[in-house]
Amino acid sequence: MLPLDVPTRATPPTPGPPPPAAVPVPPEVPVPPSADRPEVEVRVSTRRRKSASAFWSDGRVVVVLPASMPRSARAEMVEDLVRRVLGHRPHLAASDGDLSARAAQLADRYLDGVRPASIRWVTNQRSQWGSCTSGTGEIRISDRLRVVPGWVLDAVVVHELAHLVEPNHSPRFRALVDRYARSRDADVFLDGFSLGREYSPR
Repeated sequence: MLPLDVPTRATPPTPGPPPPAAVPVPPEVPVPPSADRPEVEVRVSTRRRKSASAFWSDGRVVVVLPASMPRSARAEMVEDLVRRVLGHRPHLAASDGDLSARAAQLADRYLDGVRPASIRWVTNQRSQWGSCTSGTGEIRISDRLRVVPGWVLDAVVVHELAHLVEPNHSPRFRALVDRYARSRDADVFLDGFSLGREYSPR
């Protein structure tokens, strides 16, 4: 369950007066995203004494370290915590190839093995979760879905795959989508998820 808290191996501080104020130290410079993982923001806080934590926030992984942790140990701790966070949501770091493999499994199970010409993550879809160009067979999935539970992502992929069979939102299309048992649950989840993003503080 996130956030993840793990004990650190920092050397106990020598006895002395407590710090003047238990306020967080300003965040360190974020680690830019790469092809295999999201952006990582590292924060150091004087409030923390014995544990470090990591959690997903607004498109990046935030790692919080205690100020007492030696700098030499921080990089290893950050890598370990990021790995744990990504383990909870494997598609956070999924490539287009991973997405294609996932779509193939879903198509074989629910849509008689239909295949898109391509399926990929995109960053320019802010008003919809996915899109399908039925004429070319291309499917695009919003990267905002990297943070949702796997069953929600699967519902969106099935929805777009169904458009390869039925371009319109007809009763036949709805019947195809409903082969995935949690499709309507996913609609409810995404309605709330979208509303939460719209009204969250920036």
